[in-house]
Amino acid sequence: MRRPDEGKKWALLVPTSMGVRITPENSQPVYCSDRFVMQATSAETNVASIMSYLGLPVKVLTAFVADSPIADFIRANLRSRGMTVEAKTVEQGGPWGYRHQFNIADSGYGVRGPRVCNDRAGEVGRTLDACDFDLERIFGSEGVGIVHVSGLIAALSESTGRLCLAAVEAARRHGTLVSFDLNYRASFWKGREGELRELFTRLASGADILIGNEEDYQLCLGISGPEAGGRDIASKIGAYRDMVGRVRERFPSAGLFAATLRQVEDAGNHLWGGLMLDGDSWHEILPRRIGVLDRIGGGDGFVGGLLYGVSRGFEGDRLLSFAWACGALAATFATDYAQPCDEAQILAIAEGNARVKR
Repeated sequence: MRRPDEGKKWALLVPTSMGVRITPENSQPVYCSDRFVMQATSAETNVASIMSYLGLPVKVLTAFVADSPIADFIRANLRSRGMTVEAKTVEQGGPWGYRHQFNIADSGYGVRGPRVCNDRAGEVGRTLDACDFDLERIFGSEGVGIVHVSGLIAALSESTGRLCLAAVEAARRHGTLVSFDLNYRASFWKGREGELRELFTRLASGADILIGNEEDYQLCLGISGPEAGGRDIASKIGAYRDMVGRVRERFPSAGLFAATLRQVEDAGNHLWGGLMLDGDSWHEILPRRIGVLDRIGGGDGFVGGLLYGVSRGFEGDRLLSFAWACGALAATFATDYAQPCDEAQILAIAEGNARVKR
């Protein structure tokens, strides 16, 4: 995978719809809790956090509700992560107007699996469109190393789909690498299967980097593959390779393909692995046991580590190990994004070194 061109103002650009996540204290279920923690969240900024915490410049394209304390909360959080935000502001329009989405999450514990409820009625991010931003200025004058598009923002509405397509087209004109994480969500696709299959196929056709799990590739792009979930994922590596090989045949313009591998033993213990095809070279990490404080955001951490590694010129096993370790790191945070302190911390995770550092 080629390294992004140098001299760009932004190492990474992400279009996103920001919201808040509300989680009970002490890993308790939502329905029997009266104390909650609130954090700013989106899949795309989860990815971007790896870059920003490790010192690379990140720009976020989003929308905010005017005069909203939740919008102020989100802005402050993104500033604390070192991200630059360019956003349109939308009037609320009364109590039944626009707002930021709420993600209400029980992270699970032991044999009790996580449960997530998405409350997205009136979500301001659904109004995002290509006309809201000067993409020629952003990609041409300022310059972007990698633009990362997620299937969540792409499928959010017809207009967010247009924004994602326009960003990919601008990236192609200006030599920016395009990353596309498929991120299938059944609730987003219900009743829109034909429309979204066409959209995702167009986005994947313009991507340099394609990322997903076995379900994503099959349900978003119609690529046959192994049954999702189940036990003993290590025994299915051959089937995963065959699936990714079919993805490359379908989308030959991409140069890097990756798939996460996850087997859930219980809420706090997962087997976590990864598979990557870089050009003609295969790289894999068979699922290894990791401790999980909160699983939400682990896949985003993997993607963030992959894109950081591409930006830094990592290759082969080093690139995949860095991505795998960032996903494992994200699972140790109560936030749904990893907050790495330096590369050394991530490399120690990749090596299996959890010894104290004094």
